[in-house]
Amino acid sequence: MNTVLMGQTRVTPGKIVCIGRNYAEHIAELNNEVPDQMVIFNKPNSAISEQLQSFHQEPLHYESELSFLIRDGQFAAVAFGLDLTKRGLQNRLKSKSLPWERAKAFDGAAVFSHFVALDGVDINELSLELEINGTLVQQGHCRQMIHLPQAMLAEISSYTTLDDNDILMTGTPKGVGPVMKGDRFKGKVKCQEKTLLEASWQAK
Repeated sequence: MNTVLMGQTRVTPGKIVCIGRNYAEHIAELNNEVPDQMVIFNKPNSAISEQLQSFHQEPLHYESELSFLIRDGQFAAVAFGLDLTKRGLQNRLKSKSLPWERAKAFDGAAVFSHFVALDGVDINELSLELEINGTLVQQGHCRQMIHLPQAMLAEISSYTTLDDNDILMTGTPKGVGPVMKGDRFKGKVKCQEKTLLEASWQAK
């Protein structure tokens, strides 16, 4: 089973629950319809990776996301996450009204920084930034989300159990695009102007 780093300790998430279409400007950039209810899908533990791939059967796209670790049914820690997507396959599946999992749940499709405890942090003031090769390409704040983190937690918990160390990925802001081999990614999670964590990857 794959693990993530929570503080100085390795923990094993059982599953990753993901929210799709949660930023209006991202919905617009992909020419999608605004959903009338929360879009939810899962990634398995086998999707977790610390390496950033540029290709898995087809070229991959990046989507940066605020990602939360769950403990006792609540948010315990936050990380910078990359939801990697087979955009071509996803578009073909969507055109046939089929589920997205094959485009979202493959091995290596969920890349995470280390997780930082949320003690004293106002979740609704969290934001993220993604730079590629030194250029800012994505920026998002909880206030821009269609569904705020606590609303996501309540909706998911209404139909399934979130076990300790499960992860919630909260959707991506505008600015998604292809991962190019050799590109250098730097992700940050901030609370107001304070940087809570920073992580870097080079695409393989």
